[in-house]
Amino acid sequence: MKKIFSLLLIAMLAVPLFSQEEEEDYPVMWTFETSILADNQTVMTPFKGMIEFEIHHRFGLVTDGHQSLFGIYSPSNIRLGLNYGITDRIMVGAGATKDLSLWDIQGKYAILQQTESGRMPVSLTYYGNMAVEARADENFGPPETFKAIHKLSYFHQLIVARKFSEAISVQLAPTFIYLNAVETGYNNANFGIHAGGKFTFVPSHSIIFEYDYLFTPPGTDPDGDGTDNFERTLPQIVIGWEKGTPTHAFQLFFANYKGILGQRNFVYNKNDFWKGEFLLGMNITVRF
Repeated sequence: MKKIFSLLLIAMLAVPLFSQEEEEDYPVMWTFETSILADNQTVMTPFKGMIEFEIHHRFGLVTDGHQSLFGIYSPSNIRLGLNYGITDRIMVGAGATKDLSLWDIQGKYAILQQTESGRMPVSLTYYGNMAVEARADENFGPPETFKAIHKLSYFHQLIVARKFSEAISVQLAPTFIYLNAVETGYNNANFGIHAGGKFTFVPSHSIIFEYDYLFTPPGTDPDGDGTDNFERTLPQIVIGWEKGTPTHAFQLFFANYKGILGQRNFVYNKNDFWKGEFLLGMNITVRF
C-alpha cells in the first residue's frame, strides 16, 4: 500500500511538472542578425552585459564616375558607435558621425517578444536617439537668434517585427523626428514610416532591404516668390547582403542616402535611387 501511495504521489507531482514544461513559452530568437538592418534599427537588443561595436561607412555616389572609382574614392561618411545591453531587453548606446560632426546617444527597449507558440505573434521595440551637431555656432543662423538647443535633434520609432520562418523576417516602424533648427521650408516635426526585412537564402547569408518614406515633406515656395522651386525629399531605399557569425555581422549594400542617423536621412534625402543616385554602404558589428 505504501508503494502504491508513493507512486500516486509521484504521479500527481509529475503531471504539473510536465504540463508546466509543455506550457512554458520561449521568445523567438534571431529575428534579425543584429541591432541594425542597414541604417535603421531592428527589434533586436544585445544580451545582458554584451557590448556591440559598430562601424558604419558610406562611400560617395556612384554617379561621381570612374575618376573616383564610382564613389569609392569620394569623401565618405563614417559613424563609430558602442551599444551595451543593460538587460536582455534594454540597450543604451552612443556614437559619433563624421558629417556635420554629429554626436548621439540612443536607447532601445524590447516591449514585446514574439513567442514560439504564437501566443505573441510579433515583437515590439521602442528606439530613440538624441543627436547634437558639434559644428560652429555660425552654422545655425544669425548670432542674435542662436541658442545651444538649436543643435539638437531627436528620432523615435516603434518597431513591429515578425519572424515568419528561418528564412524570412520583416519589420514596420512608425517614425517621429523633431529637429530644433531646420533650413527654410523644412518642418521641425516630421512623421514617416520605415519598412524592412531580410531573406536568408543559405545559412548565415541574407538579402536585406529597407524603404523609408516621409509623410511631411518640405513645404513648397520656400523663397516666397510664388513658384515651387524646392527639391522634394525622396524615399530612402536599401538593397544589400548580410553575413552573420556568433561574434560579428557584416552588411554590404547600395543606398541612396549618405547620412547615417535617421533624422538626417528621412528629412534631407534628395537622391533618386532609380536614377542611379546611390552609393555603396558597409556596416560591421562586433560583439563582445
